[in-house]
Amino acid sequence: MNIETIGLNAGLVWAALNEAETVDTKQLKKMAKIKTEKELYAALGWLAREGKLMFQSTEDGKGLLVSLVQ
Repeated sequence: MNIETIGLNAGLVWAALNEAETVDTKQLKKMAKIKTEKELYAALGWLAREGKLMFQSTEDGKGLLVSLVQ
């Protein structure tokens, strides 16, 4: 994985979140068609660093919900 791949995946994640308001990471990985969790979390880190994401825990505290900053 390189910076270019992370940037491309960040674009896929942003596009997926732009269509569906709040999703968990498992759904997001599928929607963005990203192959591995490692790639997903790298893309999330990229977008989080840019201040574009909000995170919250699922009700059971075992998952992570992600949405775009409005």
